[in-house]
Amino acid sequence: MNNPANPRPVRPCVRLVMPTIPRYLAVVRAAVGCMAGQEGFAAETIDKLVLATDEALANVIKHGYQAAPDGEIQMILRPLSAAGRPGLDIVILDRGKSVDPVAIHSRALEDVRPGGLGVHIIRSVMDRVQYRQRSGGGMLLRMVKYAPAAAANASLAPGVPAAAK
Repeated sequence: MNNPANPRPVRPCVRLVMPTIPRYLAVVRAAVGCMAGQEGFAAETIDKLVLATDEALANVIKHGYQAAPDGEIQMILRPLSAAGRPGLDIVILDRGKSVDPVAIHSRALEDVRPGGLGVHIIRSVMDRVQYRQRSGGGMLLRMVKYAPAAAANASLAPGVPAAAK
């Protein structure tokens, strides 16, 4: 039985490596959307997962590498299952500037202006978010999202009543 506090991978992972060049974010967005679709997430949730991942990667490029195009970002996409709910574990690894995880926060929502909401979006969309400094420099960001229980039951066997699943 899976423990929701300690999700277990249910299948192998997909690893991606991208340069710190913003135009390549489209490739990663497509990969995240495809993986989330394979795991049974609803279209609206997929859009939010893609947005949160895009914001996280854009933050790494802008803040971790100061927009230098010669950096590298690694990403791991791993299907999860906890309490019968499919999920997706997204890990982003970089060797850019390290920061104290406590210092990572969004600006106040009352401060209406463009930009600065990436961290807020990430924390709003994901079920679990963890920032960590890496030994040797850089950061690790782990984001976990689970499908709602009702959606998980619906995706397991379409047409079969929930009570029978």
